[in-house]
Amino acid sequence: VQLQASGGGLVQAGGSLRLSCVASGGTFSHYDMAWFRQAPGKEREFVAIISFARSTYYSDSVSGRFTISRDNSQNTVYLQMNSLKPEDTAVYYCAAAGLGIAWPPRDMDYWGKGTLVTVSS
Repeated sequence: VQLQASGGGLVQAGGSLRLSCVASGGTFSHYDMAWFRQAPGKEREFVAIISFARSTYYSDSVSGRFTISRDNSQNTVYLQMNSLKPEDTAVYYCAAAGLGIAWPPRDMDYWGKGTLVTVSS
């Protein structure tokens, strides 16, 4: 499975961004899809995950501000990020894992290249 993320950029605190991730080379319905992020000098952390049936789970740090969604007809997963804070600055990674993975996941089966989100104060 290949994953291509896009949509990162520079935004002021309080602003919004929407990340997209297109999957190819696999059967999209077979995967739970997630977003992780890694801030400078920090370990990678889980952000959100969505099942094929659109069940979702969020980290406490983004719950209520971020929304994960997926378009199964387009093999695409999204991350709508609102009320952004400087501490949300990170490289965001799209990832896929076979059905049945424990939530929240510590690791995933497939990873895309990240997209940088920078939130200025």
